[in-house]
Amino acid sequence: MKRYRAICIWPAGLGAAFFTLPALAEGVEAAPQAAAEVAAAAPPDVPLGVLPPDLSPWSMFLNADSVVKAVLIGLVIASILTWTVWLAKSIELAGARRRMRGALEALRNIAGLSEASAALQRRDGEMRALVQAAEVEIRLSADVSATDKEGIKERVVSRLERIEAAAGRRMSAGTGILATIGATAPFVGLFGTVWGIMNSFIGISKSQTTNLAVVAPGIAEALLATAIGLVAAIPAVIIYNMFARSIAGYRALVGDGAAEVLRLVSRDLDRQDRQDRGETVKLVSKAAD
Repeated sequence: MKRYRAICIWPAGLGAAFFTLPALAEGVEAAPQAAAEVAAAAPPDVPLGVLPPDLSPWSMFLNADSVVKAVLIGLVIASILTWTVWLAKSIELAGARRRMRGALEALRNIAGLSEASAALQRRDGEMRALVQAAEVEIRLSADVSATDKEGIKERVVSRLERIEAAAGRRMSAGTGILATIGATAPFVGLFGTVWGIMNSFIGISKSQTTNLAVVAPGIAEALLATAIGLVAAIPAVIIYNMFARSIAGYRALVGDGAAEVLRLVSRDLDRQDRQDRGETVKLVSKAAD
C-alpha cells in the first residue's frame, strides 16, 4: 500500500514540474528584454568633456553664470577697496598722531600764547590751528571789557571744539565705506550663491539626472560667491573697528591740545588782568600824590 502511494505521488510531482518549466523559460527569455528597457530609460552617462577640467577658484569663475561673475567681480573690487582704505588711513593716522605728540611736547614748557605760536610756526597740524584760532578770538575780543574773561574763554573753547570736531570728521572720512562693505558683502555673496544654486537645479531638470558630477560644479561655483563675500566682509569689519579706536585716540590727543591752548589763554588773560590792576594802582597813587 505504501509503495502504491509513492508511485501515485511521483507522477503528480512530475506533472507540476512539467507545467512549471515553460513559465521559467518565458521568464528567462523576458529578462534580457526588461534589462534593455531599463537601460533605455536610464539617463545617459555624462561625457567627460562636459565636466570642467578642475574645480579651482579661477576655473569656477570662468565657468560661472554671468550674474555670479558680476557678483564675484564686485566683491573682489570691494576687498581691494578695503585694503586701499586701510593703507591710506593707516599712513594718515600715524602721521597725524606723530605731529600731535610732537606739538604737545613742544608746548610743555611754553608760558604764553605768543610763545606757542612762535614755537609752532614751522609745524603743520591741528595744534597750530588751535593756537591760531585762540589768537584770532583774543584779537577779535580786544575791544571787550578785560573783566569779561569768562566770556573770552567760552568763545575760545567754542572755536577749539569746532576744530576738534573737524579733525575727527576728517580722520573718519573714507571709513564709512568699510562699514558698508562689512554689512553688505555677505548678503551680496549670498545672492550670488542663491542664483548659482537656482541655475544648478535648472540644469538638473534639463539634463534629467542627479549625477553628482553634473550637480557639483554649479553648486561649487555658487558657494564660491559666499566665500568671497566673507573674505571681503570680515577684514572690512575688523579694519573699521580698528580705525574707530585709533580715531577716538587721535581725538583725545586733539582734546589734550585744546586743553593746553586754553590754559595758555587763561595765563595770558590773568597776566593782562594783573597788568591792568598794576596800572590802575599806579594811576591812583599818582592821583593821590
